[in-house]
Amino acid sequence: MADTSIGAQSAARAAGSVLTALIDFTALLKLRVMSLVVFTGFVGLYLAPESVHPVLEAIAILCIAIGAGAAGAINMWYDRDIDAIMTRTQNRPIPAGLVGAEEALTFGVVLAGGSVMVMGLAVNWLAAGLLALTIGFYVFVYTMWLKRRTPQNIVIGGAAGALPPIIGWAAVTGTVTLESIALFAIIFIWTPPHFWALSLYRSDDYRAAGVPMLPVVAGRRETQKQILIYSLILAPLGLAPYALGTVGLLYGVAAGVLGVVFVLAAWRVWREASDRRCKQLFGYSILYLFLIFLALIVDRAVGMASPSWIGS
Repeated sequence: MADTSIGAQSAARAAGSVLTALIDFTALLKLRVMSLVVFTGFVGLYLAPESVHPVLEAIAILCIAIGAGAAGAINMWYDRDIDAIMTRTQNRPIPAGLVGAEEALTFGVVLAGGSVMVMGLAVNWLAAGLLALTIGFYVFVYTMWLKRRTPQNIVIGGAAGALPPIIGWAAVTGTVTLESIALFAIIFIWTPPHFWALSLYRSDDYRAAGVPMLPVVAGRRETQKQILIYSLILAPLGLAPYALGTVGLLYGVAAGVLGVVFVLAAWRVWREASDRRCKQLFGYSILYLFLIFLALIVDRAVGMASPSWIGS
């Protein structure tokens, strides 16, 4: 009986250790960021004018998710020094001592390579190439090159986060079209005001870590102005899928209303860049991206007609 009890306790401890390690490595994947990436990638796949077997669709979405997580893990490996300084990131697995730096890098590289290879072999190599480009752009261009060198890090680096809808579209059609590029453009222009709102109320963190975010380099007022400018571009750009005939009037109305609210939130930050206003804009920006892409799904699902002037 004693031996059985000891064996059960050892097994329980081992299971607990495995579960703890699983939780720690999962945290490397930046699940909150991944969720938006996967969602926008799914929308690109869903809107594509062709179809593939549901199993291949599931594999494509899984590869996008794993690829995004891999990029996040490698990002945490490279940024472990500044993550330890910033309040927002100091509890991440590497600076908290929960995962070793080399383990995190190996984990990310293996996931990155595996996701690209499976996408290519199971779906198509254009989608795999775009996934590899996304991971590489995020790791090498944004994380390693731009982030610590220029306040335009988010502007240029935002291309990585904007590519998933194109990957989803390419996974189904094997092509990149103007319709999928429009989805890319929405996320690309959305990214700067989204992150600059965050950086306004986290500027002390970025300053301490030596990251040249726009408020640190150009000041709060210039950041407020840039947020408003990008928001004014984003609002009409959100109507592009309707104008191209990808979706119908339901989406057009939803995108118009959501865009106006975004501009109003940015205007409030322009007038008063308090932490409260900036947090409101940051929170709404996440809701905006989710709702505008949800509207694409709903519109397609209900089969709203395209604008009558398309093709006339």
